[in-house]
Amino acid sequence: MIVSQAARLRALIASGEIVMAPGAPDSITARLVEKAGFPAIYMTGFGATASRLGTPDIGLLTQTEMTEHARNMTRAVTIPIIADADTGYGGPSNIHRTVREYVQAGVAAIHLEDQMAPKRCGQLAGIRLIDAEENARRLASAVAARGDDDMLVIGRTDAIGALGPDEAIRRAALYRDAGVDLVFVDGIKTIAEVEAVAKGVDGPKVVSIVDGNETEALTAADLQAMGFSVVLYAVTALFSATRAVADAMAALKRDGTPAGAGPQHSYAEYCDLVDLPFHQGLDDRFGA
Repeated sequence: MIVSQAARLRALIASGEIVMAPGAPDSITARLVEKAGFPAIYMTGFGATASRLGTPDIGLLTQTEMTEHARNMTRAVTIPIIADADTGYGGPSNIHRTVREYVQAGVAAIHLEDQMAPKRCGQLAGIRLIDAEENARRLASAVAARGDDDMLVIGRTDAIGALGPDEAIRRAALYRDAGVDLVFVDGIKTIAEVEAVAKGVDGPKVVSIVDGNETEALTAADLQAMGFSVVLYAVTALFSATRAVADAMAALKRDGTPAGAGPQHSYAEYCDLVDLPFHQGLDDRFGA
């Protein structure tokens, strides 16, 4: 019997141990997350936009670009992927198509947010929200679009920065009642906000820890004790990678040689990471 990635994620959540899901901006990073031993991966829209366009996360990627990105990532790994689905890319019919595309891409879960278009990263100022009751109906349409498939639907609100913790908690409860599997208050920047959401939001919930703000002092064990089911680390891999590349390029420009460019994978390690032995085996068996 084939077990879906959604079923795997559901089992991880049901175990009671918090699911740590580092963000991966691309397929090679997703492989690194899996290789490190994490149980799940977060396909972050922030990272996808950076890797595909080199631009900020301000709603520039289309639905088809995001679902293609998700499809490539699911093919690269064997663990569940939680994917950013932005606002659903339109009205109920657009949301229906978005859900079906992500189901076909093989992701374990998606989250849908309550921002007005153009949306932006939850950590940025200037976020505008749609009516909470309207968004609850949109989430209900996403749950209906899932049908008999078991992909999880996560209701995300970005209200905490725009309207404060009380409204974020109210919206989270409303979205939970709309039938989503988990709720997610994004844009959290302080430990006090994490604590407020932990106390105020019932049921399975997601938290995002963003490098550089005070919430990174909270461990996964701390968050589990607070009652969170999933923790996303959206930018850890991306920021580490861009810093490493920037430092390596500076050293190469300065010295005229890559000898001082810093720690790197060896060629053999890289070949193992991209699964070259598998493809060499195919060529040995079936090639000319």
